[in-house]
Amino acid sequence: MHQERIGLIAGKGQFPILFARAARARGLAVVAVGIVGETLPALEAEVDSLTWIHLGQLGKLIKAFQGQGVTRAAMCGGVTKPRMFGDVRPDLKALTLIGKLRHLADDGILRTLAKVLAGEGISILPSHELLPELLATAGTYTKRGPSPEERADAEVGWQLAHELGKLDIGQALVIRGRAVVAVEAMEGTDACIRRGGELAGPGAVVVKRCKPGQDRRFDLPAVGADTIATMAEAKASCLVIEAGRTLVFDREEMIRRAEAAGVCLLAWAGGEER
Repeated sequence: MHQERIGLIAGKGQFPILFARAARARGLAVVAVGIVGETLPALEAEVDSLTWIHLGQLGKLIKAFQGQGVTRAAMCGGVTKPRMFGDVRPDLKALTLIGKLRHLADDGILRTLAKVLAGEGISILPSHELLPELLATAGTYTKRGPSPEERADAEVGWQLAHELGKLDIGQALVIRGRAVVAVEAMEGTDACIRRGGELAGPGAVVVKRCKPGQDRRFDLPAVGADTIATMAEAKASCLVIEAGRTLVFDREEMIRRAEAAGVCLLAWAGGEER
């Protein structure tokens, strides 16, 4: 009997490995494409085949999937965003994609890529489809809830993150005294938190939420134990994420580190009026 195959476009971090394990546990053969310098080499032991590409080798990616009969795939894990300006080797297929872009914002690139792949007979699935347990549930994760000051900052940050998300700039920002201290752009969440800590000092609030028009198939906000480690380093005191639309990795370790660092960790539902 022919084993059903699923494609995996693997970025950085542990997410591709978790996806591969979940897929194989469901009896699926995993055909992966990894990005040189981004994807963890450990992925090779978790999949049925792994093709390495450089950023921009879209034709090679499509050939790897089509050659093994893959018609469904997921994008798991991001790439280091600044690499798009200096470490890309676009082939003819990628140049076609680039020609269709209005700008290099995250969501635009990924939506266009998904359309190109669909035209090649490869549909993109939500990255969390096989791992729904990674999505944040609403509530306060730590024993300590937010102080009145932290809650006031979180409410301001919650609304501003929504507005900034409409512009496809980033998913996180740092608030202190109801003022925006730092906004995430291409440098990523950890760098944004560090910069916010340098500017605001102890007690800043970090808010990370989904963009209003976010395509939930890819690039959902993600946090984990490393996020809390960065917050502790920056002396930030509260993290607010969006329930149902944020991936949480190493949840138990994340909460343990938050408790140890005195960081308050909350997940708010996106539709709530704050």
